[in-house]
Amino acid sequence: MPVFVNNLLKKEMTDNRLLDVLEAVVQTVLKLEKRTDDPEVSIVLTDDTYIRELNHQYRHKDSSTDVLSFAMEESGENEPDLGWDEENILGDIIISVETAKRQAVEYGHSFEREMSYLTTHGMLHLLGYDHETEKERSLMREKEEQVLSILGIRR
Repeated sequence: MPVFVNNLLKKEMTDNRLLDVLEAVVQTVLKLEKRTDDPEVSIVLTDDTYIRELNHQYRHKDSSTDVLSFAMEESGENEPDLGWDEENILGDIIISVETAKRQAVEYGHSFEREMSYLTTHGMLHLLGYDHETEKERSLMREKEEQVLSILGIRR
């Protein structure tokens, strides 16, 4: 299963250990969700400015956020089917590294844990999970914690 990480941050490089952990997160989510078709996933590491632009353009929210997911296996209302099914591309996860660093401090855990959580959250969105209702939110949180626990990533 190809996991492509694109680091758009010019001022800082991401170490290989973190990249290995993010790939392990993707693999663990796919395994737990019984996806055996080996889909391609792209993770983009960026800053608050870029993710804010994407959030505004695609969600009409003029603010930065921690993670965005763009699933290739589903089309939104009034969106054309782009025919990506043949390519087996699950989608893109965009993470603001700046926000992840702030949240790691705020929540009192490591940057690696925060990046792993955001990757898990993004993966679940790519697979169709959401958190609009309390029931959906609870299920998603349970799955997030399960993935992190399997990987030994603690708070």
